[in-house]
Amino acid sequence: MKLKRTFLTIASLAAGFAVCAPAMADLQLATAKNCMACHAVDKKLVGPAYKEVAAKYAGQTDAAGKLEAKVLKGGAGVWGPVPMPANAQVTPAEARQLVAWILAQK
Repeated sequence: MKLKRTFLTIASLAAGFAVCAPAMADLQLATAKNCMACHAVDKKLVGPAYKEVAAKYAGQTDAAGKLEAKVLKGGAGVWGPVPMPANAQVTPAEARQLVAWILAQK
């Protein structure tokens, strides 16, 4: 019985880490790609908070494509006068991963 409980505890912990790992990995990617120099998850810095971005684009079917293009090519005028520069160090696959993470922020 004790062995069964131990197994269930370990399985539960592993499942919890599996759920948290992708979110942390994307935060780590955002940090590694220098996104966090201008953005934060829950407050405006130079650019908008990721939670604000997610709220603004919620329900828009073309949001991911729009935002991936902005991550890669930069943009201006949507969030104020400060333009977002292009991010040459971010690959299209990384942009997709980052945007999926950003749009999942609540």
